[in-house]
Amino acid sequence: MTQTENLALIESLIAEQLQGIGIAELEKALAQRTGAAVQRRTLQRRLERLLKDRRIVAEGQSIAVVYKPALPGVDASVAEAQPGVEAELYVPVSPEGAAIRERIRLPLMHRRPVGYQREFLEAYVPGVTFYLPESIRAQLHEMGRTPVGGRPAGTYARDIMNRLLVDLSWASSRLEGNTYSRLDTQNLIEFGQVAKGKDAQETQMILNHKAAIEMLIEDAEQVGFDAFTFQNLHAVLSQNLLREEAACGRLRRRPVEISGTVFQPLAMPQVLEDCFRLLLQKADAIPDPFEQAFFLMVQLPYLQPFEDVNKRVSRIGANIPLIKHNLCPLSFIDVPERAYVEGTLGVYELNRVELLQDVFVWAYERSCQRYLAITQYMIEPDPLKIKYREALIEAVQSVVKGLQAPDPQTVAQLAAKLASAADQQAFAQLLTDALRQLHEGSVVRWRLKRSEFLAWQACRPVLPKN
Repeated sequence: MTQTENLALIESLIAEQLQGIGIAELEKALAQRTGAAVQRRTLQRRLERLLKDRRIVAEGQSIAVVYKPALPGVDASVAEAQPGVEAELYVPVSPEGAAIRERIRLPLMHRRPVGYQREFLEAYVPGVTFYLPESIRAQLHEMGRTPVGGRPAGTYARDIMNRLLVDLSWASSRLEGNTYSRLDTQNLIEFGQVAKGKDAQETQMILNHKAAIEMLIEDAEQVGFDAFTFQNLHAVLSQNLLREEAACGRLRRRPVEISGTVFQPLAMPQVLEDCFRLLLQKADAIPDPFEQAFFLMVQLPYLQPFEDVNKRVSRIGANIPLIKHNLCPLSFIDVPERAYVEGTLGVYELNRVELLQDVFVWAYERSCQRYLAITQYMIEPDPLKIKYREALIEAVQSVVKGLQAPDPQTVAQLAAKLASAADQQAFAQLLTDALRQLHEGSVVRWRLKRSEFLAWQACRPVLPKN
């Protein structure tokens, strides 16, 4: 075991003891984990190094001192030991993850160039091979369980849809270098307000995320691990962001390069298409939703099936099995960009998943803390909105596409057509509210095109307020 791996192991053992652990107990834990005794003086030097790097903290005096994990999400292993220098934001890593990180951080000239290894995909056998160990899968299921587990696919995601749209659109875009703040993102998504000083591509990226997430939630029972879903998911996420519009939703036909890595993606279009379809076949056959999600995060960016936007497709697509099984979604909120990038590079260059696994598990726990904590304060969904969901979409489309005025007579006619006699008055109110709240940032929710909304907006009278 290298010194880096040893330090990471000690750090992980301390992280398991939130109340602190003394040096004697730590010696025993190390001996049990490694199968060999460790000298007290060696252990003390290791602890001094971890303290200096601010990866752990010490409390108490003399023989009563105990060691505790540092604040979650902070890793100062590469921060300079100088006053005033902030620790690097990172996720807690396993010894295996630390070893991958060490190799990925070598200068490019010291990393061996590698190409796409088809065997890495072919060797994976659904239901037999697992990137996530059973203990981790059980932990994720325990964390991600929601109160609506037995209801139709997508129910939980719809319950938290407004918050998820903002969080996931912002966090996923931020991992691509987008400078929108969460508040900017919320204003754009909820009110169609473009942030000042941001370029059009950043705004488009946020809106594309919103449309993609809505697509998965609205069609939760239909979407799956198939070429149609993922090519359309790419088309939505890449809209107006690629040099060639025809490349949106199309498997790439030319070589691509990735900066900051010695990995060279697959170049032959026919082989790429074969691998893409094999990847989706394997993903569809995986029995566990968390393994499905993580498999996609590993294999899809590694294959690079599209000219760009591959990681975005993998992050949003990873939520498909979670949404379908009414598990807590994965928003990537607070995930440090460097940790995510280095985990992905570990797959690209080493075909090793442990560092990305550390990021995935930490990110999912963070998402669960965020969403499951607010569930108890959420208002119970209106049963009529659930009952007439499709009818309400049809009614909104009828008004907008027909360039109709949203007046009481039009609303009443649609209510009479689409709702039962007992529900017509309530349906009319739902439709009136939906039309009043409709704006450019919410048209996809009603399966409308932006051009259709703008045409309707240009000719309709203003709907009176209550």
